[in-house]
Amino acid sequence: MLYLSTRAASGKAAERKRFCEILLEGLAPDGGLYLPETYPQVNAATLEQWRKLPYADLAFEILSLYIDDIPAADLKAICRKTYTAEVFGTKEIVPLRPLEAGLYLQALSNGPTLAFKDMAMQLLGNLFEYELARRGEELNILGATSGDTGSAAEYAMRGKKGVRVFMTSPKGRMSPFQQAQMFSLQDANIHNIAIEGVFDDCQDIVKAVSNDLEFKRRYKIGTVNSINWARLMAQVVYYFSGYFQATAASTGSARTGIQKVSFTVPSGNFGNVCAGHVARMMGLPIDRLVVATNENDVLDEFFRTGVYRVRGSADTHETSSPSMDISKASNFERFVFDLLGRDGEKIRSLFHHELGRQGSFDLSTDAAFDAAAGRYGFVSGKSTHDDRIDTILDTYMRFDTIIDTHTADGVKVARQHMQAGVPMIVLETALPIKFAETIEEAIGIPPPRPEKFDGIEDLPKRVKILPANAAAIQRYIADNVH
Repeated sequence: MLYLSTRAASGKAAERKRFCEILLEGLAPDGGLYLPETYPQVNAATLEQWRKLPYADLAFEILSLYIDDIPAADLKAICRKTYTAEVFGTKEIVPLRPLEAGLYLQALSNGPTLAFKDMAMQLLGNLFEYELARRGEELNILGATSGDTGSAAEYAMRGKKGVRVFMTSPKGRMSPFQQAQMFSLQDANIHNIAIEGVFDDCQDIVKAVSNDLEFKRRYKIGTVNSINWARLMAQVVYYFSGYFQATAASTGSARTGIQKVSFTVPSGNFGNVCAGHVARMMGLPIDRLVVATNENDVLDEFFRTGVYRVRGSADTHETSSPSMDISKASNFERFVFDLLGRDGEKIRSLFHHELGRQGSFDLSTDAAFDAAAGRYGFVSGKSTHDDRIDTILDTYMRFDTIIDTHTADGVKVARQHMQAGVPMIVLETALPIKFAETIEEAIGIPPPRPEKFDGIEDLPKRVKILPANAAAIQRYIADNVH
């Protein structure tokens, strides 16, 4: 399996790379994002063979379709080391539970940091450690977080040999619990950097540093954000697991392999839902992929109008679902690459030139835009703070279930797109304790807190405050790499 950049010129076969190369590289040298040359295909017979596999073995089967430069026995061992009941709380790893008729929640937040990012980050940490040991090298990870990626990455990488983490986050824009999870870590290989700006500034810095090829090579810079293909690839697995669980509970055509399901995904950076797109391209019978946004509705605007219009820092709203306070969706480029027939030169024109020049591009008159809702099955919706409060309260009162603010965005939008006979799965984003203030506003009581996190907000903090400037981050990295 070879990988190409979304901005690669056609016919340049020399630019194709294998998995372990892009694992450590992150962003492509031309500024694009890596995708496989083709998506491996699965059929109904394969789905039935995979249906009853334990999650770790399902992960191995899917990942082995994309990774051919790690021996199969080693890859299987990595998957089994990663996805255990001890780490994720249940033997199902991502259990599905019904909320109401036809609507399910898929629990993705039982990992070490109580957020869905653990599902991929725990694997990524083990892959990094394996490959770096094999090469005898080190890696300095530069990341950006709006809330959950940072803690998931740091908990996955703390103590890992040959790995340092430099994690940027928007100063004051995360919940107190999220900040405490990250800033309380005292490990020598973990560096937290609070940026005086918003998440998109953090993300721009990561891309700018990654595009400085001399600095990137000198300091061996890698990424853990979902611009790293390995993150997104790992997330593909739980779409298959959710499908198997939902169709096992269905009747009629469930066992024929043709029963379809839909997924609603709270989305800011488009990574989580892009994994659903990949699963669908592989042949998983997904009917609709529903993109749920908060007040920062760049993605909803695109799927309604065909216009992709990024916002600046001043126009990025601070909301009660802060992990989605994003106005520049990095992974969106991967989907548009597929949408436009994998034309790398056109992608470069759109994402480098048009976005750089006018901050937007318009595909509303392009025939491909109709395919977004047709061939690719995308629809969208928006949720506000009042919607979140109402949905959290309704879910608690009717179903005795407390959901976090981002999952509430998903549930609200999912109900607008449900279809008779098609199970709708909402991907849970995080446990409610991470957003306790809003939960208490909604239901009048604080959400339950896992015992291991008692008093976390009172622990000593270790964080460096820096301006939203790539050069400042580069200086800090250089000063802290020994």
